[in-house]
Amino acid sequence: MSNQWFYAILFLFFSFALQAQEKTDSIKPVYTYQTFKSVKIVNMHSSETIKKKTLDIRIGHKFGDLVGSGGGFKTFFGLESAADIMIGAEYGITDDIGVGISRMKGSQGLFQNMVGTFKYRFLKQKEGSGMPLTLTFLGLGTLSTQKKVEGSESIQAFEKFAHRMAYSGQIIIARKFSERFSLQLSPGLVYRNIVPFGDVNALPFLGMGLRLQISKVFGIIADTNYAFSAIRNRSNGYYPSVGVGLEMETGGHIFQVNFTNSTGIAETDYIPYTRSNWLDGGFRLSFTISRIFNM
Repeated sequence: MSNQWFYAILFLFFSFALQAQEKTDSIKPVYTYQTFKSVKIVNMHSSETIKKKTLDIRIGHKFGDLVGSGGGFKTFFGLESAADIMIGAEYGITDDIGVGISRMKGSQGLFQNMVGTFKYRFLKQKEGSGMPLTLTFLGLGTLSTQKKVEGSESIQAFEKFAHRMAYSGQIIIARKFSERFSLQLSPGLVYRNIVPFGDVNALPFLGMGLRLQISKVFGIIADTNYAFSAIRNRSNGYYPSVGVGLEMETGGHIFQVNFTNSTGIAETDYIPYTRSNWLDGGFRLSFTISRIFNM
């Protein structure tokens, strides 16, 4: 996928935002509600933010390969392996601004990570002929707390404290087309302070996610992320991140069961380091449990 396609996709999606917005003096704007059910889709963040004075406790787990050379019965189809584990919380400062902190095991690159997030929804889709899109900014930073590997030439040698850190920023552009279908694009950048030899620090990417409501309780979710880099191709063992899953909403809980070829949970992990191929059986079962508390 070339950079020309990248800019063409962004242009087409942003063109919605340039439509003339009708002004109404007597009618209060009605904003679109729940473009997505959760703050995350499969791997990527959604355009949603946590409501004001609400705490979202989240637990996530990615297992090992389901089938292929790394899976099968010998690992009980990956259930005896843990590719990545996460526990964290996100709090709504306002209805449109949220902050979060998580602990993640990490799957490749850096491990034992503390992850902080900041999310700001600065434009909201309106019903009717108003603003056609929702735009959200997501900023993410990770800090590895793993023990320094003395005398190593790996990225875990941590010659500088800054080498423990990585960052990601993106603009999430979403639209709820109907009560049953929502779509988003997410252009962004991952920056790692330390990378393996021959890799690049700054890694632009483009993500796409969708949700299809199939009943009052169940929805199908899917997303993919493509990193733009000269070495990010199949011949070098890199693949786009692809995930698909089933989302269930039950009261204050949202439960997601997914399948994905990515092993990491954070953007600074799964975007640079997805090296598993769906066609080779390099995909895994994962799940996320979200519980909302009103503070």
